[in-house]
Order: sequence, then structure tokens, then C-alpha cells
Amino acid sequence: MAAEKKNDTLTVESRLKSLYELQTILSEIDRIKTIRGELPLEVKDLEDQIAGLHTRIDNFSHEIEDLSRSVAAEKEKIKNCQALISKYNEQMDNVRNNREYDLLHKEVEFQTLEIELAQKHINDHSRAMDNRQADIQATRERLADLEHILSEKQSELDEIVSETRQEEEALRAKAKNLEPKIDERTLTAFKRIRKNARNGLGIVYVQRNACGGCFNRIPPQKQMEIRMHKKIIVCEYCGRIMIDPTLAGVDDTAQ
Repeated sequence: MAAEKKNDTLTVESRLKSLYELQTILSEIDRIKTIRGELPLEVKDLEDQIAGLHTRIDNFSHEIEDLSRSVAAEKEKIKNCQALISKYNEQMDNVRNNREYDLLHKEVEFQTLEIELAQKHINDHSRAMDNRQADIQATRERLADLEHILSEKQSELDEIVSETRQEEEALRAKAKNLEPKIDERTLTAFKRIRKNARNGLGIVYVQRNACGGCFNRIPPQKQMEIRMHKKIIVCEYCGRIMIDPTLAGVDDTAQ
């Protein structure tokens, strides 16, 4: 309630002047962010890629473990088949008729085929394991490259942030001190306009009889109202708040 009463005592002229000063400070903060450029996004993208490669290596490792267990199972199967073949061969030495011999011989043939099939599976699994090992090696090489690039980008970003942190913090403190000099409704509208504006300008001054944001011509009557500082006026084309050059501290004769 006290804040509302305080804002009510502020003139439109003082609000506009404070708002333009706030815009100037925020534009300077935007400039600092521009200096950092795409580095923060590049660092984040590299971190995501590296995390993805670690996941890929883990998946390859799990696949190798599964294949290794399958190879062990096939080898155990071969061992059991060989034991059965030995058993059937011993029994064939003591058969009493051709029928028993043929049955045992077929069992030997069947177990032999099972051994061949198991060996084929072992060979297939071994090749798959070799391929996955190669995949892991290639992924680790790619990972090492990305980690090296990330280290360089992160160092570059840290250096820029370190150089500009003090300046940015000082600007943010100035901006925070200015906000109470602007009524809440106008400040909220300004922030919304700034957020939607491509260049981050929420308030602009009149340039050559046109809006300084979208450069559409402003009717003479509207320009007169802007110079009177009696109310907040926005551009009917882009929605930005408009201020006359004199109040913005700009020499309009140089325009």
C-alpha cells in the first residue's frame, strides 16, 4: 500500500526518465551477454553430447557382458554335448543289436550338430563383441576430443564471465535501485515488451518523426502528446513505450 502511494506521487515524466535509464542499463547487460555470445549454449551442447557418449559406452559395455555370458553358456553346452558323445560312444561298444546302435549313432550325430551350432553362436557372439569393443574405442576417442573442446570452451567462458561479472553485478544493482522509481503497472508492461522484442528494447525515443523501435512514422498529434509527458504512450505498430529525445537525453537536432 505504501509502495502504491509512493508510485502515485511520481510524475509521468520522472517515470519515463527512470524507465529509459533502466532500459539503458539493461541494454548494457544485454551487450555483456552478447560478448559471451553462443559460448554458454555451446558449453551446454558439449556437456549433453559428452553425457550421451558416456551412456553409449555403458550400453556397449552391458551388451558385451551379455554376449560374454552367452559365449560362456554356449561353451558349457559344448562341454555337455561332448560328455554325452563320450557316453554314447562307450554304449555303442556294448550294444546288443543294430537298432540300439542306430539310435546311439543318431544321438551322437545330433550332439555333434549341437556342438557345431553352439560354435557358430560363439563365433557370432565373438565378432559382435569385437565390433562393440571397436565401437567403444571409437566412442572414447570422440569423447576425448569433445572433452578437450569443452575444456577450452569452458575456460574461455569462465574468463569472459570473470572479466564481466563485476560490471554486470554493478549494473544489476543499479537496475534494481531504479525499479522503485517506476510504477508497478508500467514496469510490468515494460518487462513484457522487452521480453517479446527482438532487440530487447521496451522503450525507445522518437527518431526522425518515427518510432525508434520499428521505424514506423508517428503522426504529429501523437508526437506532441509524447513531448508533453502527460501519459505513457506506446507505438501502435510494435507496442514499445515511446519517449521524446530530450527526455531521453538525446540531442534531437543531431538526428
